Amino acid sequence: MLRINQELRSSDLAARLERLWDLSGRKIVSIEKTTATTHGSPVFTADGHYTAHGWTEWTQGFQYGSALLHFDATDDAEALEIGRNGTRSHMASHVTHMGVHDHGFNNVSTYGNLWRLMNEGRIPESAWEREFYELALKCSGAVQARRWSKTAYDRGFIHSFNGPHSLFADTVRTLRSLAVAWRLGQVLMEENDERVDLLGRLIDHLHVTARYSVYYGEGRDAYDVRGRVAHESVFNPIDGQYRCPNSQQGYAPFTTWTRGLAWIMLGYPEQLEFLDTVDDGVLDAFGGRDEITAMMVRAARAACDFYIQSTPSDGIPYWDTGAPGLAQMPDWADRPADPFNDHEPVDSSAAAIGAQGLLRLGRWLDDHGQPDDAAGYRQAGLTVLHTLFDEPYLSTDPYHQGLLLHSVYHRPNGWDHVARDARVPCGESSMWGDYHAREAALYVQRLIVDRYHTFFGSAS
Repeated sequence: MLRINQELRSSDLAARLERLWDLSGRKIVSIEKTTATTHGSPVFTADGHYTAHGWTEWTQGFQYGSALLHFDATDDAEALEIGRNGTRSHMASHVTHMGVHDHGFNNVSTYGNLWRLMNEGRIPESAWEREFYELALKCSGAVQARRWSKTAYDRGFIHSFNGPHSLFADTVRTLRSLAVAWRLGQVLMEENDERVDLLGRLIDHLHVTARYSVYYGEGRDAYDVRGRVAHESVFNPIDGQYRCPNSQQGYAPFTTWTRGLAWIMLGYPEQLEFLDTVDDGVLDAFGGRDEITAMMVRAARAACDFYIQSTPSDGIPYWDTGAPGLAQMPDWADRPADPFNDHEPVDSSAAAIGAQGLLRLGRWLDDHGQPDDAAGYRQAGLTVLHTLFDEPYLSTDPYHQGLLLHSVYHRPNGWDHVARDARVPCGESSMWGDYHAREAALYVQRLIVDRYHTFFGSAS
């Protein structure tokens, strides 16, 4: 169980953040110099160098988005140009990619960050450039929203690249594409000029994910532990009936893949923040603010509580809470994680994603009159990042292109690099882990100066 440091403050991470950004810039330049885009998007490192692994090309936005986050934190003009030029040159195909559920990952990390930076006055105002970013974001949100499967329960969901039967926990975090497109006034136009409201689809997807991806300890099945998350939920595509949980990247349908858990932890608080900017009258058409908010808070708190209870004492999770090798590691949950063990890998990327979720949930609860509950989540998030932003997780080797070490991609498929002297993957990085480490670092850096950071814009 995570041992929460109740004394940590955001400012206590300042030295760690400074070191992280110093390392970050050099790694971004190294990747830019050595990555050939003709070979596919960089996905994860092998022996410290980024390699491509074609699947759905869902990581290219994190490559250029990382450069934009680095600029945001440091004013590094070279990083801005890498992010801006990479977005213009390589991201167009992602805007109209009909085959994936990853639009919020690729396009909000690139076009969205550039749009946000312009809104915040961090880059110069340019009418044509703004229209370029906004058009990309509008198209991306509509394309994402069209991956729609109806259920037998009066709501639908954005289906994963596996097909119309498949709901992924991950997709909650990509709903940011629908949110931004809706904010920009976009609708999805269907056959016979049917106008589909993107906000309605966003809220429906939140409902279905909360109902089927997250468990609440209510006896749904023999493994119903509150806060456990199923990576994939399977529906009958003919009649929309729910069939069973499943897992593509976790160990089993009835265990919790921790990166899937982390997507839930971050996705719901982030959308709670967004819906706070939407008028009550608009939400009335989709059930009303109280109903929508209660559903989201319930899912977010359950997932965050499960993380706190099921993660080693220093806050870094193993890749799956039911991974079979954990049985060979007595008391694994009551001591710091060991990334160099012989049985199961940790996943630092889940920690980077989940920590931001803990912090955002804490902030939202504090802003909505629940300061006592808020403090626990806030302190848990800071505790995780205090561990994560230091060795052995922060990559200090100047020849290693990764920023966050001990990230895992797809353990069941055996895609992750295993060093010659190791038995499980360790010491390597991923594009999503590095991106979310930077995003969490930027979030805390702005907390220190009391300038709150969100994907749709910042407020003091």
